Amino acid sequence: MRSASRLMTVVVSDVTADNARALAVRFVDAGRVVPGLTVDPNGRARSWWWPLPTAADRIAVASLVADASPEAHVRTAVMLAEAVDTEVRARLADRPVVIVAPRRNRRDVSAAWLASLTTTDPWLTLAPAAIDDARVLATTIATWVQSGAVDTARVRACLRILEPIGGVDAWPVELLAQDATEPSMLVGASHVWNGASGFGYDAIEELLRGLGRVARLAPELAPLLDEAEPSSIELPGAHLLTLVRDRVDALQDAGIGVLLPSWWGKTDRLGVRAKASSRKAKAASASAATSAGLGLDAMVSFTWQAALGDMTLTSDDLAQLEAAAAAKRTLVQLRGQWVELDATQLEAILAHVGQLGETSVAALLRSGLGLDGITLDRQLVDADVAVTGVDATGWLASLLDDALHRTVTPLATPDGFAGLLRPYQERGAGWLVFLGSLGLGAVLADDMGLGKTAQLIASVVAEPLGAPSLVVCPVSVLGNWSRELARFAPQLRVYAHHGPDRAHGDTFTAAATAHDVVLTTYSLIARDAVDLDTVPWARLVLDEAQQVKNPSSAQTRAVSRVRAARRIALTGTPVENHVGELWSIMNIVNPGLLGSARAFRKAFAEPIEHDHDPVATERLRRVTAPFVLRRLKTDRSIITDLPDKIETTESCPLTREQATLYQAVVDELLQQATESEGMSRRGLVLAGLMRLKQVCNHPAQFARDGSALAGRSGKLTRVEELLEEIVAAGDKVLCFTQFAEWGTMLDPYLTTRFGADVSWLHGGVVRKKRDEMVDRFGSADGPAIFLISLKAGGTGLNLTAASHVIHLDRWWNPAVEDQATDRAFRIGQKHTVHVHKLVSTGTVEERIDAMITAKRALAARVVGTGEEWMTELDTEELRDIIALRSDLETGD
Repeated sequence: MRSASRLMTVVVSDVTADNARALAVRFVDAGRVVPGLTVDPNGRARSWWWPLPTAADRIAVASLVADASPEAHVRTAVMLAEAVDTEVRARLADRPVVIVAPRRNRRDVSAAWLASLTTTDPWLTLAPAAIDDARVLATTIATWVQSGAVDTARVRACLRILEPIGGVDAWPVELLAQDATEPSMLVGASHVWNGASGFGYDAIEELLRGLGRVARLAPELAPLLDEAEPSSIELPGAHLLTLVRDRVDALQDAGIGVLLPSWWGKTDRLGVRAKASSRKAKAASASAATSAGLGLDAMVSFTWQAALGDMTLTSDDLAQLEAAAAAKRTLVQLRGQWVELDATQLEAILAHVGQLGETSVAALLRSGLGLDGITLDRQLVDADVAVTGVDATGWLASLLDDALHRTVTPLATPDGFAGLLRPYQERGAGWLVFLGSLGLGAVLADDMGLGKTAQLIASVVAEPLGAPSLVVCPVSVLGNWSRELARFAPQLRVYAHHGPDRAHGDTFTAAATAHDVVLTTYSLIARDAVDLDTVPWARLVLDEAQQVKNPSSAQTRAVSRVRAARRIALTGTPVENHVGELWSIMNIVNPGLLGSARAFRKAFAEPIEHDHDPVATERLRRVTAPFVLRRLKTDRSIITDLPDKIETTESCPLTREQATLYQAVVDELLQQATESEGMSRRGLVLAGLMRLKQVCNHPAQFARDGSALAGRSGKLTRVEELLEEIVAAGDKVLCFTQFAEWGTMLDPYLTTRFGADVSWLHGGVVRKKRDEMVDRFGSADGPAIFLISLKAGGTGLNLTAASHVIHLDRWWNPAVEDQATDRAFRIGQKHTVHVHKLVSTGTVEERIDAMITAKRALAARVVGTGEEWMTELDTEELRDIIALRSDLETGD
């Protein structure tokens, strides 16, 4: 199956304009385009913007078109070139771009060509006498473009940079011949020139051709061409920096190997550090910060120090740097490592060393985390001086060392907490208390079932703050919060603000301030914002905080405006679909700490999601680690008494009736997809996919005709077999479906089939009834089968009475399925949990299940928003995914 998000998987035989456009955008975004010129047999000249593939691009394309006919190859090349040309001209249309100023009283071919590159009309207007000049220019341009393109020679040029000897500012750069297929095979250029390289005499021409590209792309190395048998060159530090900073990517894209020193890119940066102390808290302990009422807005004083990474520089170090700057050196060896030296930066650093300043705790934290540095004046910004860290004492040291490295003291089970915290829960509760005491927000992101609610309640019991705490949660877990608070902290006064008869105005304010904890729901947070704003909340607690992952939604904006001294988010899935969701949650609990949404996208989201950049990923983990605590149930160092979870994919053949219906829906969907486009097409595809899933469940669900269920669905047959075994063994089971209509049909059928009561929980069940159903299922004589709609019961419920989970139909977001499964697989579960995932054989369900199984990490990102990603597939890709296999064996 071909993925919708691929870059180069375009088969020539069925390439479409959509494929070409998508590929063109990739080339233009990366700047891999060059200007071109062609003259057709009729003498008409036109300018082009051509794609310029890298070595990796060419290898990918070559592997895809190897078996294509020459005609198809040409058609593909032309289609891609036209798409690139159209994309570049569209982007230039709204920009005042001038490539070259027009010459007065003269318009030769080159001027006409350059002018046409920025217009919507690519055709040149030339006099007949100028056509021959146009052909000569076209040949010259093609030769120039080819000189920067990648060839398929066996030998390629390679550059190796060595360190200088004896402290001189002269960096040797060796010219080598490198085997294109075995990069570890390197031979000095001198051996190529004298025929002793082992590559044969063809290597001389190949190395010369590569050397020509080197000289064009890296002018610093052009003197190599002046030698009869070039083998090496020495560059001053300034030229070397230009080479490694600005030329390496272009050289490698052109097929030139570059071997950098092992330390390059790993050296510490020259900058400043802040040596900080507090104006408000004098005692060297975090408790002093608590009494001082420290928050992110509190001011702290500090002194600037010169630094190399984490190392503070001495006066001798600074003297060495000054001497190197005076000698115009750009690279200097300091403290055993090579350091890039910029005279302007050094001047700014020296000007700030020893200066006193003042900033907020938030700015201090950002600096310590490697985010925006503290800047007292414009000189540091203009000179691009790095703030490499913070040195602190007292409570600031606690903040930077304890909070940032999470070495906080565990909170022993507090008096008044009716239960016993597990060791990892003590650490979590202590972490909540510690960050709260510093006025910092926290995201408790423990795996579902590890007791986030208990840890939060313990922190509330341990620190009564003299004002109520506001807990915002989905309506489905409101009852669970009431029960958990009554269970763990019966002395706390709890008030539920919910329902049509809820209080408003002064009545609400009086009721809220008379209680310790106020419970409300996300659906009311915006509606009752005026009432909520009348109370000075001690804490704002967001349960199932993924509810605020969309920063533009009304409820997220309303939650952000709630005034609270402390902010805590509880979620088992801080990132479901993209890292921007983490920014949204973090921006509520610690406003501004991760910068603006736009800055976050540029620094983290784009490099992580588009480029899979490990450096950006690690940096985001480091930045968020102080404020996000995540532990997994499967980590035996966290919890040792949780039983195993066994997941099984149950393959269910379609009946002949289902197969016939499925094929009919496929034919109709493909026809509609071919004839529509844009939003209309997306809606048709999404609706068609839902119909296919209904067919996979049962023909009666698809038809909505109230017809009999028995014997007409392979899935239902398998469900009955599983339930017979489960009920006979005396076990209990949760059955999840994304379709409320399917659950409504199954409820009476399964009740009759097994002669026992079946519970059916869906979005229309009121809270009181929902709580009664949960309690009854947990009792020994309660029903064995609990039908649950995925949206109504996928989160917040504790249903450990069940030792089996059946997913009747698949929801393509793995996180959503896991949340549902974890209603049973959580603390308190004493039995192995068996998870059965039903998949209809030979259908779209099987294709997507294979993708999730093979690429779960990718599916969490690409498939995470449901079926919507499939609406972007072209018709051939859609056909490949949804088509019924021709070798399908039905269950009849």
